[in-house]
Amino acid sequence: MNRIKSLIKGRNLETLNDQMKIPSVSIIVLAAIILMCVFAGLIAPYTSADMDSSALDQAPSFSHIFGTDTLGRDLFSMILYGGRISIYIGILATLISTAIAVVYGCISGLAGERIDDIMMRFTELVMSIPAILLIIFLQAVLGDPTPTSIAVVIGVTHWMAISKMVRSEVRQIGKNDFVLAARTMGAGFFYIMKNHLAPNFISPIMFMVVMNISAAIGTEATLSFLGLGLPLTTVSWGSLLSMSQDVMLSNSWWIIVIPGIFLVATLMCITSVGEHIRKVNNRSYSNL
Repeated sequence: MNRIKSLIKGRNLETLNDQMKIPSVSIIVLAAIILMCVFAGLIAPYTSADMDSSALDQAPSFSHIFGTDTLGRDLFSMILYGGRISIYIGILATLISTAIAVVYGCISGLAGERIDDIMMRFTELVMSIPAILLIIFLQAVLGDPTPTSIAVVIGVTHWMAISKMVRSEVRQIGKNDFVLAARTMGAGFFYIMKNHLAPNFISPIMFMVVMNISAAIGTEATLSFLGLGLPLTTVSWGSLLSMSQDVMLSNSWWIIVIPGIFLVATLMCITSVGEHIRKVNNRSYSNL
Protein backbone atom coordinates (compact mmCIF):
# COMPACT_ATOMS: atom_id res chain seq x y z
CA MET A 1 0.00 0.00 0.00
CA ASN A 2 2.79 2.41 0.87
CA ARG A 3 4.51 1.57 -2.39
CA ILE A 4 1.32 2.31 -4.33
CA LYS A 5 0.96 5.65 -2.53
CA SER A 6 4.55 6.55 -3.31
CA LEU A 7 4.05 5.68 -6.98
CA ILE A 8 0.91 7.80 -7.15
CA LYS A 9 2.68 10.65 -5.39
CA GLY A 10 5.61 10.36 -7.78
CA ARG A 11 3.30 10.50 -10.78
CA ASN A 12 1.51 13.52 -9.33
CA LEU A 13 4.82 15.29 -8.81
CA GLU A 14 5.86 14.43 -12.35
CA THR A 15 2.57 15.79 -13.69
CA LEU A 16 3.00 18.96 -11.61
CA ASN A 17 6.53 19.43 -12.95
CA ASP A 18 5.26 19.05 -16.50
CA GLN A 19 2.56 21.65 -15.86
CA MET A 20 4.91 24.10 -14.19
CA LYS A 21 7.69 23.71 -16.76
CA ILE A 22 8.39 27.13 -18.25
CA PRO A 23 8.29 27.20 -22.08
CA SER A 24 11.82 28.58 -22.33
CA VAL A 25 12.18 28.06 -26.08
CA SER A 26 8.93 29.91 -26.82
CA ILE A 27 9.88 32.79 -24.53
CA ILE A 28 13.36 33.11 -26.07
CA VAL A 29 12.07 32.96 -29.65
CA LEU A 30 9.25 35.42 -28.92
CA ALA A 31 11.61 37.83 -27.13
CA ALA A 32 14.10 37.62 -30.02
CA ILE A 33 11.41 38.40 -32.62
CA ILE A 34 10.03 41.32 -30.58
CA LEU A 35 13.49 42.81 -29.96
CA MET A 36 14.41 42.48 -33.64
CA CYS A 37 11.22 44.31 -34.62
CA VAL A 38 11.60 47.00 -31.96
CA PHE A 39 15.21 47.70 -33.02
CA ALA A 40 14.51 47.31 -36.73
CA GLY A 41 16.10 50.69 -37.39
CA LEU A 42 19.43 49.37 -36.09
CA ILE A 43 19.25 45.83 -37.50
CA ALA A 44 17.56 46.17 -40.89
CA PRO A 45 19.97 47.00 -43.74
CA TYR A 46 17.27 48.99 -45.56
CA THR A 47 14.00 50.72 -44.78
CA SER A 48 10.71 49.12 -45.74
CA ALA A 49 10.33 51.64 -48.59
CA ASP A 50 13.79 51.29 -50.21
CA MET A 51 13.56 49.82 -53.72
CA ASP A 52 16.28 48.28 -55.85
CA SER A 53 15.26 48.13 -59.51
CA SER A 54 18.17 45.78 -60.25
CA ALA A 55 16.95 43.16 -57.76
CA LEU A 56 13.29 42.57 -58.55
CA ASP A 57 11.93 39.23 -57.29
CA GLN A 58 15.40 38.17 -56.23
CA ALA A 59 15.70 34.91 -54.31
CA PRO A 60 17.52 34.87 -50.94
CA SER A 61 21.19 35.79 -51.44
CA PHE A 62 24.11 37.40 -49.61
CA SER A 63 22.96 40.90 -50.56
CA HIS A 64 19.33 40.18 -49.57
CA ILE A 65 19.24 37.29 -47.09
CA PHE A 66 15.46 36.83 -47.37
CA GLY A 67 15.22 37.96 -50.99
CA THR A 68 13.25 40.85 -52.44
CA ASP A 69 9.65 41.41 -53.52
CA THR A 70 8.23 42.42 -56.90
CA LEU A 71 9.23 46.06 -56.27
CA GLY A 72 12.81 45.26 -55.25
CA ARG A 73 12.27 45.89 -51.53
CA ASP A 74 14.41 43.92 -49.10
CA LEU A 75 12.19 41.28 -47.49
CA PHE A 76 14.25 40.99 -44.30
CA SER A 77 13.83 44.71 -43.63
CA MET A 78 10.13 44.56 -44.48
CA ILE A 79 9.58 41.68 -42.05
CA LEU A 80 11.21 43.59 -39.19
CA TYR A 81 9.38 46.85 -39.85
CA GLY A 82 6.15 44.97 -40.61
CA GLY A 83 6.47 42.98 -37.40
CA ARG A 84 6.70 46.23 -35.48
CA ILE A 85 3.31 47.28 -36.89
CA SER A 86 1.68 43.87 -36.32
CA ILE A 87 2.91 43.62 -32.72
CA TYR A 88 1.80 47.21 -32.05
CA ILE A 89 -1.68 46.36 -33.31
CA GLY A 90 -1.79 43.19 -31.23
CA ILE A 91 -0.74 44.88 -27.99
CA LEU A 92 -2.90 48.01 -28.40
CA ALA A 93 -5.96 45.97 -29.37
CA THR A 94 -5.46 43.74 -26.34
CA LEU A 95 -5.11 46.72 -23.98
CA ILE A 96 -8.35 48.17 -25.33
CA SER A 97 -10.29 44.91 -25.18
CA THR A 98 -8.99 44.12 -21.68
CA ALA A 99 -9.90 47.58 -20.36
CA ILE A 100 -13.45 47.29 -21.74
CA ALA A 101 -13.81 43.73 -20.46
CA VAL A 102 -12.61 44.55 -16.94
CA VAL A 103 -14.89 47.57 -16.50
CA TYR A 104 -17.90 45.88 -18.10
CA GLY A 105 -17.37 42.63 -16.21
CA CYS A 106 -16.97 44.41 -12.87
CA ILE A 107 -20.14 46.44 -13.40
CA SER A 108 -22.08 43.30 -14.30
CA GLY A 109 -20.61 41.34 -11.40
CA LEU A 110 -21.46 43.97 -8.80
CA ALA A 111 -24.89 44.85 -10.21
CA GLY A 112 -28.17 43.31 -9.22
CA GLU A 113 -29.56 40.17 -10.80
CA ARG A 114 -31.72 41.97 -13.35
CA ILE A 115 -29.02 44.36 -14.63
CA ASP A 116 -26.47 41.55 -14.63
CA ASP A 117 -28.80 39.37 -16.71
CA ILE A 118 -29.40 42.18 -19.23
CA MET A 119 -25.67 42.89 -19.58
CA MET A 120 -24.84 39.21 -20.06
CA ARG A 121 -27.58 38.78 -22.67
CA PHE A 122 -26.14 41.78 -24.54
CA THR A 123 -22.68 40.20 -24.39
CA GLU A 124 -24.01 36.94 -25.81
CA LEU A 125 -25.85 38.85 -28.54
CA VAL A 126 -22.66 40.59 -29.63
CA MET A 127 -20.74 37.31 -29.49
CA SER A 128 -23.30 35.73 -31.83
CA ILE A 129 -22.37 38.21 -34.58
CA PRO A 130 -19.32 37.16 -36.63
CA ALA A 131 -16.42 39.32 -35.47
CA ILE A 132 -15.18 39.91 -39.02
CA LEU A 133 -18.50 41.58 -39.93
CA LEU A 134 -18.30 43.89 -36.93
CA ILE A 135 -14.71 44.78 -37.78
CA ILE A 136 -15.55 45.57 -41.40
CA PHE A 137 -18.52 47.71 -40.35
CA LEU A 138 -16.62 49.66 -37.70
CA GLN A 139 -13.62 50.17 -39.98
CA ALA A 140 -15.93 51.53 -42.67
CA VAL A 141 -17.31 54.00 -40.12
CA LEU A 142 -13.80 55.13 -39.09
CA GLY A 143 -12.62 55.57 -42.67
CA ASP A 144 -9.20 54.79 -44.14
CA PRO A 145 -7.46 52.08 -42.08
CA THR A 146 -4.38 52.92 -40.03
CA PRO A 147 -2.54 50.74 -37.50
CA THR A 148 -4.24 52.57 -34.64
CA SER A 149 -7.73 52.45 -36.14
CA ILE A 150 -7.43 48.73 -36.88
CA ALA A 151 -6.21 48.12 -33.31
CA VAL A 152 -9.19 50.07 -31.93
CA VAL A 153 -11.66 48.16 -34.11
CA ILE A 154 -10.19 44.80 -33.13
CA GLY A 155 -10.10 45.84 -29.47
CA VAL A 156 -13.77 46.84 -29.29
CA THR A 157 -14.84 43.54 -30.91
CA HIS A 158 -12.78 41.11 -28.78
CA TRP A 159 -13.72 41.94 -25.17
CA MET A 160 -16.76 39.73 -24.62
CA ALA A 161 -15.10 36.45 -23.56
CA ILE A 162 -12.85 38.18 -21.02
CA SER A 163 -15.76 40.19 -19.63
CA LYS A 164 -17.71 36.99 -18.93
CA MET A 165 -14.71 35.60 -17.05
CA VAL A 166 -14.30 38.84 -15.08
CA ARG A 167 -18.00 38.90 -14.24
CA SER A 168 -17.83 35.32 -12.97
CA GLU A 169 -14.83 36.11 -10.76
CA VAL A 170 -16.34 39.35 -9.43
CA ARG A 171 -19.56 37.52 -8.50
CA GLN A 172 -17.48 35.35 -6.18
CA ILE A 173 -15.15 38.07 -4.90
CA GLY A 174 -18.03 40.48 -4.27
CA LYS A 175 -19.38 38.20 -1.52
CA ASN A 176 -16.27 38.69 0.62
CA ASP A 177 -16.42 40.89 3.70
CA PHE A 178 -13.76 43.35 2.53
CA VAL A 179 -15.76 44.19 -0.61
CA LEU A 180 -19.03 44.47 1.28
CA ALA A 181 -17.34 46.71 3.88
CA ALA A 182 -15.89 48.97 1.19
CA ARG A 183 -19.29 49.35 -0.50
CA THR A 184 -20.96 50.03 2.85
CA MET A 185 -18.44 52.79 3.62
CA GLY A 186 -19.27 54.47 0.31
CA ALA A 187 -16.15 53.56 -1.67
CA GLY A 188 -16.42 54.38 -5.37
CA PHE A 189 -16.67 51.79 -8.13
CA PHE A 190 -13.18 52.38 -9.54
CA TYR A 191 -11.64 52.32 -6.05
CA ILE A 192 -13.21 48.94 -5.34
CA MET A 193 -12.23 47.62 -8.75
CA LYS A 194 -8.62 48.74 -8.42
CA ASN A 195 -7.96 47.81 -4.80
CA HIS A 196 -10.22 44.84 -4.12
CA LEU A 197 -11.39 43.21 -7.34
CA ALA A 198 -8.57 43.48 -9.89
CA PRO A 199 -5.83 41.97 -7.66
CA ASN A 200 -8.00 38.86 -7.27
CA PHE A 201 -9.08 38.28 -10.89
CA ILE A 202 -6.04 39.47 -12.87
CA SER A 203 -4.29 36.11 -12.56
CA PRO A 204 -7.24 34.00 -13.81
CA ILE A 205 -7.78 36.17 -16.92
CA MET A 206 -4.10 36.48 -17.89
CA PHE A 207 -4.36 33.43 -20.15
CA MET A 208 -7.18 35.04 -22.14
CA VAL A 209 -5.36 38.38 -22.25
CA VAL A 210 -2.24 36.78 -23.70
CA MET A 211 -4.29 34.81 -26.21
CA ASN A 212 -6.02 38.02 -27.28
CA ILE A 213 -2.66 39.37 -28.46
CA SER A 214 -2.30 36.36 -30.72
CA ALA A 215 -5.89 36.72 -31.94
CA ALA A 216 -5.42 40.43 -32.72
CA ILE A 217 -2.26 39.81 -34.76
CA GLY A 218 -3.99 37.00 -36.63
CA THR A 219 -7.05 39.17 -37.29
CA GLU A 220 -4.91 41.96 -38.73
CA ALA A 221 -3.22 39.43 -41.04
CA THR A 222 -6.63 38.12 -42.11
CA LEU A 223 -7.93 41.60 -42.89
CA SER A 224 -4.85 42.41 -44.96
CA PHE A 225 -5.10 39.07 -46.78
CA LEU A 226 -8.72 39.91 -47.68
CA GLY A 227 -7.67 43.37 -48.89
CA LEU A 228 -9.46 45.11 -46.00
CA GLY A 229 -6.41 45.91 -43.90
CA LEU A 230 -3.62 48.44 -44.09
CA PRO A 231 -2.80 50.24 -47.35
CA LEU A 232 0.07 48.98 -49.49
CA THR A 233 2.27 51.85 -48.30
CA THR A 234 2.13 50.49 -44.72
CA VAL A 235 3.99 47.22 -44.31
CA SER A 236 2.84 44.57 -41.83
CA TRP A 237 3.05 40.80 -41.72
CA GLY A 238 -0.52 40.69 -42.95
CA SER A 239 0.16 42.97 -45.91
CA LEU A 240 3.16 40.82 -46.85
CA LEU A 241 0.95 37.73 -46.89
CA SER A 242 -1.62 39.60 -48.98
CA MET A 243 0.83 39.49 -51.90
CA SER A 244 0.19 35.75 -52.27
CA GLN A 245 -1.60 36.18 -55.61
CA ASP A 246 1.48 37.82 -57.12
CA VAL A 247 3.60 35.03 -55.64
CA MET A 248 1.48 32.40 -57.39
CA LEU A 249 2.14 34.07 -60.72
CA SER A 250 5.86 34.75 -60.27
CA ASN A 251 6.82 31.62 -58.26
CA SER A 252 8.55 33.87 -55.71
CA TRP A 253 7.87 31.51 -52.83
CA TRP A 254 10.04 33.39 -50.34
CA ILE A 255 7.74 36.42 -50.36
CA ILE A 256 4.98 34.48 -48.60
CA VAL A 257 6.81 31.57 -46.95
CA ILE A 258 9.32 33.57 -44.88
CA PRO A 259 6.85 36.18 -43.51
CA GLY A 260 4.45 33.30 -42.87
CA ILE A 261 7.10 31.53 -40.79
CA PHE A 262 7.64 34.64 -38.67
CA LEU A 263 3.88 35.11 -38.19
CA VAL A 264 3.21 31.45 -37.33
CA ALA A 265 6.23 31.29 -35.00
CA THR A 266 5.07 34.38 -33.13
CA LEU A 267 1.51 33.10 -32.76
CA MET A 268 2.72 29.66 -31.64
CA CYS A 269 5.06 31.17 -29.04
CA ILE A 270 2.31 33.41 -27.66
CA THR A 271 -0.02 30.43 -27.53
CA SER A 272 2.60 28.37 -25.69
CA VAL A 273 3.11 31.11 -23.10
CA GLY A 274 -0.65 31.52 -22.67
CA GLU A 275 -1.11 27.77 -22.23
CA HIS A 276 1.57 27.75 -19.53
CA ILE A 277 -0.24 30.56 -17.69
CA ARG A 278 -3.49 28.59 -17.90
CA LYS A 279 -1.89 25.47 -16.42
CA VAL A 280 -0.31 27.45 -13.58
CA ASN A 281 -3.65 29.09 -12.76
CA ASN A 282 -5.49 25.77 -12.89
CA ARG A 283 -2.94 24.27 -10.50
CA SER A 284 -3.34 27.24 -8.15
CA TYR A 285 -7.12 26.81 -8.08
CA SER A 286 -6.84 23.08 -7.43
CA ASN A 287 -4.71 23.81 -4.34
CA LEU A 288 -7.31 26.16 -2.84
